[in-house]
Parts: sequence; structure tokens; C-alpha cells
Amino acid sequence: MKLTLLLTLLSALFAAWIIFHFKAQLGLLMLPLFLVLVAVITLILYRLMEKDDPEQSD
Repeated sequence: MKLTLLLTLLSALFAAWIIFHFKAQLGLLMLPLFLVLVAVITLILYRLMEKDDPEQSD
């Protein structure tokens, strides 16, 4: 589980670095790409957190 989390965070950092490294070439696409990156990483991390939660019994 920790490997998946580590790979997710490393891929997010790498993608963010790529986006900001090539921001001059990307132009107006930079903001939508960044927003998509944030949304995807948020959803992946949320899914990983859900797997870690024990089942709640009400």
C-alpha cells in the first residue's frame, strides 16, 4: 500500500514539474492541465484513503 502511495506522489510531482518546465510551450493549456492533474491526484489519494479506513459499524 505504501508503494502505491509513494508512486502516486512521485508521479504527481513529476507531472507538475513537466507542466511548469514547459509552461512557455504549453501556453493556455497550462492551467487546464494543472487542474486535471490536481483532480486526478486528489481522486487517487481519496481512493487510497478509503481503502485504509476500517469498516464502520453503526
